[in-house]
Parts: sequence; C-alpha cells; structure tokens
Amino acid sequence: MFKIIKKSKKTNARIGKLKLPHGEIKTPCFLPIATRGAVKNLTPDELKKLGAQIILGNTYHLIQRPGLKIIKKAGGLHNFMSWPGPILTDSGGFQVFSLAKRRKITRNGVKFISEIDGKEIFLTPEKSIGAQIIFGSDIIMVLDECPAWPATHEYAEKSLSLTTDWAKKAKIFYEKKLGSKIKNKIRPLLFGIAQGSIFKDLREKSVKELTKIDFDGYAVGGVSVGEPRKNKKRVLNWMSKLLPEKKPRYVMGYGKPEEIVEAIDLGMDMFDCVIPTREARHGRIYKFKSASKTLASKQNAKFYEILQIEKSEFSKDQKPIDKNCRCYTCRNYSRAYICHLFRTKELLALRLGTIHNLYFYLSLMKKLGNSI
Repeated sequence: MFKIIKKSKKTNARIGKLKLPHGEIKTPCFLPIATRGAVKNLTPDELKKLGAQIILGNTYHLIQRPGLKIIKKAGGLHNFMSWPGPILTDSGGFQVFSLAKRRKITRNGVKFISEIDGKEIFLTPEKSIGAQIIFGSDIIMVLDECPAWPATHEYAEKSLSLTTDWAKKAKIFYEKKLGSKIKNKIRPLLFGIAQGSIFKDLREKSVKELTKIDFDGYAVGGVSVGEPRKNKKRVLNWMSKLLPEKKPRYVMGYGKPEEIVEAIDLGMDMFDCVIPTREARHGRIYKFKSASKTLASKQNAKFYEILQIEKSEFSKDQKPIDKNCRCYTCRNYSRAYICHLFRTKELLALRLGTIHNLYFYLSLMKKLGNSI
C-alpha cells in the first residue's frame, strides 16, 4: 500500500507512494479541506488543475447534510461531488474537540446536539466507520477524542484510554465489514490516531497500543489545538521516533508553511489545514520569496510572505500576486484588480484568492519533494 521511494541524506524527510482505491498519491502531500463535500469556492475540476491529489471530507457534517441515504443513492461521495481522486474522511473526532459545548462523551461514543435541528446524534466508533464505508472513502479515520489545551495528565490519560478502546472497536468493525469482501481489490485504508496531549509517556503509550492493533497508517492528533509552537515541535519530535517508519504518517490540522517544512524534515508525510482557504477568504494571500523549484530545509518563515491584498498599497499595483506563479489567478489578474474585488466584496475575490493560496500550498509540497 505504501512504499518509500527516496529518503533525504540530510534529514528524515522521505518521498513515498500510497496506493488507494481511487488512485495513487505521492507524498509528502497536502489535503485541501472539503468538510461538507466541497472545497470552499472551487469546483473539483479546478482542484485537479491546481494539482490536488487527495481531499478531506468530514463524517460528522456529511451524515447530517446531505445524509447517508442521499450519498449512498448517488453511489458514494466521489460520485456525489464529482471528484474522481482519493478522499480521506475525518471520523468526526475533531468535532468532539471543536463542539465541546454541544456534546457528551460516553464510553461507547459521543452524543452531539445537532446545530441544524437540535436533534441528538450518537456517533460511535462503529457508526463512524460504517458511514465512511458508505462514502467510499479511500482513507478511513477512527473515532478519537482530542483533548483541548491545556489538559492535565490525568485527563489526557483518561482520554487516551477511551481513544484506544474506540480504535480497537473501529478495527474490529472495519474487518467485519470489509475484510473478506475486498481480497482482489485495493481496499480503503484504516488509519489510527495517536493522542496523549503534550505528555511524552502518554504519546509513547498511545503509539505502542495502536501498533499492536495494527493500522495501515498513523495520524498524529492533538496538535494545533491552541498550544504554544514549542509544544507542537516537541510532540512531533517524539512522534517521528515512535511511529512505524514503513507506514504513512499524517499530521492532522497542521498547516503553517514553516511548520509543514519542519514536520517533513522529521519524516511526516501528509497534512491538512484550513489555512489556505480560510486566509484567502480574508484577503490574506501567500507568496514565495524565491522562484526556486526546490526548498531547502528552512525552519523559519523567511521563504514566504503574506499580502493583505485589500491594503491601499496594492490598489494601483498592476503586477500579479507572484510573477513566478503559474496559477490561473497570477496568469490573468493584477494585484490592483484583486484588491478591487476584495474591497467591493465581489464573490470572485474569494475564488481567485483560494485558487492562488491552494496553488501555493500544493507548490510548497512539490518544492519540498524536489529537495529530498
């Protein structure tokens, strides 16, 4: 399923290939966020042209709207949204963290109060896997609890026990549903999620327990939940030494460009984040400072800059956002025009900003790959 094809001589960075039911992806890679079955402001065809290999959907939101029946009738999430490439679906675990005021955790799962109609949604490890199988997801994530920052060691340990128990249940259900039915096919992969907050002993315990269960890949959860950057770096340093080297490694919700560079140097393979699309909607446009096709190991933010495109300094600027960028936005429009669109609140501003920012992120992955 996963093959490492090249390793860096200077760092732990690596290039890999991951075979999935809807195609092969090359790592390191970035997953644009399609929470509700769409990357905000873009069509699937535009995503393909930008170079996106795989996208991310969210189980919790998709089971509410449009619901499992509609997606199943469409033939799965790929058909429903007209995206031909691989899809990774989050289990709903992030909502256990982000919707803390609207949920109650039990030993068997999580009870949510729907923000749409006020009805109760009971999401269990088994229901989450079952939904993702109906979606036709290429990578299925297990349900987990992500402790908020700051968390005490006592709470993080209790939470980890629950996450491990859910991981076991998820694996049993996955094998029951798919084990004997897909022997002659490339099956969807099941990823476990390592938790443990900022505590080394709990991170070690989490990886030890997950590797006993044996997953196709492993995600690092519980980073970028409000903790200082030094804590994130410390946790990723631990995880780079703990996670199985021959399996894909996915850092969930980790997305500042300089953080991705650091994580790839540590041997991480997959990343997702709302930063490129969310920042674009607020007129914050990312650009490289150099035209180089490679990006040497740089553990700081000096290789890129962010333009607040609505500022008056860009109102008469006829240059593209980045003269070296080959995205649709930079090939066709000036900074002055994009500044005008944002100031007048035209919807086209959001589209052009998103196109460029995602192209920046996908280009970042290529530059980093070229440097290995």
